[in-house]
Order: sequence, then C-alpha cells, then structure tokens
Amino acid sequence: MHDELSSTLSALADPTRRAILARLSEGEATVNDLAKPFAISLPAISRHLKVLEAAGLISRGREAQWRPCRLEPEALKAVDNWLESYRRFWQGSFDKMDAYLAELTKGDDDGRKH
Repeated sequence: MHDELSSTLSALADPTRRAILARLSEGEATVNDLAKPFAISLPAISRHLKVLEAAGLISRGREAQWRPCRLEPEALKAVDNWLESYRRFWQGSFDKMDAYLAELTKGDDDGRKH
C-alpha cells in the first residue's frame, strides 16, 4: 500500500532532501543553488528533487531556461496530522508527570515535603 503519508515520510527519510526543503523554506531556488552546499553531482540533486516533487513537497516552475523549485508546505499537513495523535499522547504523559511531581513536592501540613 502506497499512500500520501508513506510517500511524504519516505521522501523525508533522507537528510539531503530535508536540507533541500529547509533551503526552500527560505524561498525559491534553482537546482544549481540547491546543489551548492552538497558534495554530490547535479544529477544526484535532480534525483532528490524528483522524489520530493513526486511526494508533492516541492513544485517546479518555468522561467525562461530556469526551473525554480519551491516548497509546497501543504504536503507536510499529512505528516502533521499523523503526528498530532502522538503529540497529544506525549502531552498527556507530561501532564500526568507534572501532576505527580507536584504531588511529590507538595508540603505536608507540618511543612515537610514528601
């Protein structure tokens, strides 16, 4: 089964692709601009861009001979929605831990702490 969330998570699994997305969060960039910080070939960067584009995380425009890439943040919503239930789980666990620690540090009637 291959769904949108699986495609997105698969694309995000690679650190180079995450770095490309981070760069694109600052604004549009060409393939050459995106390749500069990496010690990999332009074809390798293009392969990463194809994966990101297939996952809907980026899109490419066309301006003369340039094809600037841009971030498509809506594609990250599926990941955010998926993480939300886990975020609620962890927040609930932290709330219980806070309540427990508050109970432990609460003073007795005679001022002693538990």
